[in-house]
Amino acid sequence: MTRAWVRELAGWLSAVAVSLVTVGVVASSARADLLFSDGDSVVVAMLARSLLSGEPLDWAMSSVLFLPESAAFAALDAAVPVDANGLFTISAVVNLLALYGAIRLTAGRARAGMAPVAWSVIALAVFSVLAMTDVSASREALDLASLQLTTTYYSATVVGAVVTIGIVRRMVDTSKLRAWPLIALGVVSLVSILSNPLYAVWATLPLVILLAFASISLRLRSRTPVIIVVLLAGTTLGFLSRIPLSAWITKTGVGYVQPAQWHESIDYYARLFGERMQSPVGVIGLLITAALLVLAAVRTVRPRHPGSQLVAAMAWVAPVMVVVGAIALGTHAARYLQPFTFAPVLALVATPHALRVGERARRTAAVMAGVLLLTIGGLSIPRLADAATRPDADLTCVTDWVDASGRTGAGQFWTVRLPKLHLADPSRLVQVDHQLNAYAWLVNRTDFAVGEVSFLVEDSQTVPWDLPEAVLPERVVDCGRYSILDLGTETLPLGPQRS
Repeated sequence: MTRAWVRELAGWLSAVAVSLVTVGVVASSARADLLFSDGDSVVVAMLARSLLSGEPLDWAMSSVLFLPESAAFAALDAAVPVDANGLFTISAVVNLLALYGAIRLTAGRARAGMAPVAWSVIALAVFSVLAMTDVSASREALDLASLQLTTTYYSATVVGAVVTIGIVRRMVDTSKLRAWPLIALGVVSLVSILSNPLYAVWATLPLVILLAFASISLRLRSRTPVIIVVLLAGTTLGFLSRIPLSAWITKTGVGYVQPAQWHESIDYYARLFGERMQSPVGVIGLLITAALLVLAAVRTVRPRHPGSQLVAAMAWVAPVMVVVGAIALGTHAARYLQPFTFAPVLALVATPHALRVGERARRTAAVMAGVLLLTIGGLSIPRLADAATRPDADLTCVTDWVDASGRTGAGQFWTVRLPKLHLADPSRLVQVDHQLNAYAWLVNRTDFAVGEVSFLVEDSQTVPWDLPEAVLPERVVDCGRYSILDLGTETLPLGPQRS
């Protein structure tokens, strides 16, 4: 028999190879903008660097605080001497490895007749295939799996949800409840909710419902109430822990709930589904997801163990609940539907049976598959490096000019975010709206203390300026897709803050 640590190490090495290939493909596609340059995508990098700089912090955040993501990015930034794009690339690999760890936890313990490591690698590989079928450049697309590679679109919440399923599965499968899994469950739920309230919908609610049904079983009747109480307690404490951070939260989750718009929500998600169907690889991704959902349903009605039945049920119940809930609440954001991609792959590890072949044949196949994966993963490294180091002359033109000027300018959200991240001093670019009001959204509000600006940065995403008086720039600096309206010695005052 192969030693357990050898199997686990082989699983992690295979996961590294799968992650390298996946990030290399996605970073070379139209989705690269979401990895490296999207206005939303840079918030975690901006927050992490703000934390590391030691500057005063007065951030205006959405309902999501990105606490685990920011901590991980700050650690990478402090430890690895690469630029922002390099950190985004490494972070994408780390996010997939974290997902593998969560899947491996959910696959259960290794025992006779089971191959949880192999099936965990397969599950990650299937998820990665889904990510590689994402080809849209739009953040508002039903291309969901590739969002796990970003720092912004709830990667830690995805991992937290899967880890929660894994912990509950381990407790359901054991003959006696122990303290440490209950503590771990409470901590994970608390931290996840503290960072992102969506965890309650992605994990807490469907798990509580399924555990309530499971409590009907005589075998589980004594433990499921305890698990439910701990899960609900951690979730509740997470919400309460957000109160001291309310000064940073400029829009609570309640602001996103608009049930009267459920008709518009149906139209929105139906349109995204139709757009996904127009791409051949998009259709492939949807067919894979459909097959996983069918597998999950089959394994739910044909359970081998209570734990495997719970995982299989979560693989289809969570996506269904999230889709129905997103429509009922009138939401208009594709990223809320991520359980539609990460949950179905858990059907593959609900009952991770080993293949019925000889031990020697199985070991030979595993070694060959591992060598192939590592070879392909190694070959993906140059592709990754090329994507991370691809020059952006227009961006460099702006950052060099601003750094050299020693002055402070302004730009609108979708225009200014990327240059702001890459400046030596990010406060040299202030985020404003088209009327030059300070736009306090996903930014450090200490930037607005400057009070006035002497140049404006604009591009094709800039809404036409609506200023109290005509702006007559002393000169216009051409930086390709960007233009810098240099006012020279004149200045424009910032308006009041809004979000």
